Order: sequence, then C-alpha cells, then structure tokens
Amino acid sequence: MARVYNFNAGPSAMPLDVLKEVQAEFLDVDHCGMSVVEISHRSAEFEKILQDAKTMVRRLLNVPEDYHIVFIQGGGTMQFFMSGANFLKTRGGYLNTGLWASKALKAASFFGEAYEVASSADRNFSYIPKPEQFVVKDGTDYVHMTSNNTAHGTEWLQFPKFDVPVICDMSSDFMARPVDVSQFDLIYAGVQKNVGPAGVITAIVKDSFLQQARRDIPEMLQYKAFVDKDSTYNTPPIFCIYFTGKVLHWIEDHGGTQAMWNLSTRKANILYDAIDSSDGYYIGHAVKDSRSHMNVTFNLGTPELEKKFIAEALENGLAGVGGHRTVGGCRVSIYNAVTEDACTALADFMKAFRRNN
Repeated sequence: MARVYNFNAGPSAMPLDVLKEVQAEFLDVDHCGMSVVEISHRSAEFEKILQDAKTMVRRLLNVPEDYHIVFIQGGGTMQFFMSGANFLKTRGGYLNTGLWASKALKAASFFGEAYEVASSADRNFSYIPKPEQFVVKDGTDYVHMTSNNTAHGTEWLQFPKFDVPVICDMSSDFMARPVDVSQFDLIYAGVQKNVGPAGVITAIVKDSFLQQARRDIPEMLQYKAFVDKDSTYNTPPIFCIYFTGKVLHWIEDHGGTQAMWNLSTRKANILYDAIDSSDGYYIGHAVKDSRSHMNVTFNLGTPELEKKFIAEALENGLAGVGGHRTVGGCRVSIYNAVTEDACTALADFMKAFRRNN
C-alpha cells in the first residue's frame, strides 16, 4: 500500500490509526454481528455510539451543561440556511471574511435582512477585520462569523466579543484549537476537515438561545427538533458519527485540542517559513497577523507555473495542494491528522521546485 501525503481541504486526511481501527471492526461493530453501516439508528449499538461521541465533544471542549450537542445530516452549507431560518427575525450581522462567510450571508437573506458587520473583501479577503471596523446595527438578532477561511487561508486567532448572540461556523478548525464555548450561542461544524468523513455536522447550541428560535419554519429545519429527538429526528448518518467518535478519542489520546493547536502551529511555521524565505518566489495570500493554522495559501509567478507545481507535487506523493476552484493558486491544508513529516516533505519539495524552475 502506497499512501500519499494528503493536503486536501476536505474531505481530508484522517488519522491512520483510526482508519485501521475502523477497518478492523467494519464487519462487526461492538460484537453485534453487523457492520456499522447496517445497524439501526434505533438500536442499542447506535445509542452507545451517539452518546459516546457527544460525551467526547463535551469533554474535549469543556462544553457547559446548558448547551446541547447534536449531529445533523449535511454540511456547513446547509447550516448557512438553517441558522438563518432559526434565528434571523429582524436582521443578522455577518463578518464577511471569505467565500464561505459570503455564502452564509446570502443564504440567510432568504429570511430577513443580512448585512456585513465588517468585510475584508476590499483586499481579496487577505486579512481578518479589526474590532474598530465593526458596525452592528440596532435590532441585530445575532452576529455570524467563520472562524477559519479555508479558501483564502485566514483565521480568527482571537475571537471578538459582541453584545448580541454569536453564531460561529467552525467547520475547518473544529477540534483543532481550544475554544471557550461560552463565548458563542451556536457553533456548527462540518466534520470533514479535522474529525471525520463528509456527511454530518456537529452543532453546539445554548439552551437559552434555542428557546428564542423561530417555530414558523419546517420542523426538519429546526434545531429544536434535533435536540428533542437527540439527533435522530430522521435517520442520522451513523457511519459518520461513529467515525467522528473514533477521531475524538484519538484527539484526546494525543493531548486534546491544545496539543492539536501546538502541532498545527509547528506545521504552519514550517510552510510559512518556506514561503517567507523564497525571496518572493512563493507569494503568501494572507497577511501575517491573519494567517491560518489550517490552510496555507500562496501563489507562484504565473498560473502555468502553479499548474506545474501542483502536478509535480502529486508525482512526488504530495496530494491536494491546488487552490479552491474559485480562488486559484495553491492551498495546503494541514488539519489534525497531517503530520509534521508531511509538512517538512512539502517544504523540501517547495525549495527543490524553486531551484529547478
């Protein structure tokens, strides 16, 4: 078996130990005589899987007791629509820091006024706005933010505070950093970056905020329906939740979210050093004080050179370094399961590619 170094942005690299564990018990989960993809979502086996995954989320993030944890089908894109449907009554404020934040704002506009509290679009989303740029209108129901911007390679290294409820899309740095959950009223995250396969999101919602949610929307879109039915309002993606639970245990076994953040810092430094020491051959997209620990974005001199870089990287066992289709350039995603060795190998390739081209 020849495995490449996987820098894809999602679905993305998963821990090899977890992949092997899932492989070993795939035909018979928990000695029930069935595969995890065969068991009923009403079974005792799945109930055990679900409660374990919820327990791990609560433990790793120190989630307060007055917050509910649910798993919901779909990805972050569905949550753009669902969060607005539940909580936008008059107007919702959005910190527009990139492609996905823009999509969240557009989706919410179906339910009322969605406006920009601040934006970094003026410089092609290369920076994180400062608090002095924020303008929150009277009557704002919530402020929505995207903690990490995968397409552009920027990240909120410090979370801002507001006098209104805060909703955060944490899809691409969920479980990759310590988080004070009490700063937020709703956190949602597609798991396919750091903790599992695509197909499910984890949502953490404060009970008092949940009680304010609209009820004049289809039940399938209500967070309350998933809370009341403990993630089983409809048939949940059992395999995704099962796999997520396995990865959450792996994170705990490897030191928890602080250890993941420390590792990400070391990995990011390896790659940013390769960019910064290249005398402008590699051009980083994000300004230094906004650089993401999850997605390292950069350009080369021409699109043709970028295509050559991506192709030769793959030939050298370095997969998934192309930029987002709407942005172009190069993007290296260094989620939890990506090793320091992988980053060192890519940095070495970057230096060799520069010498040869």
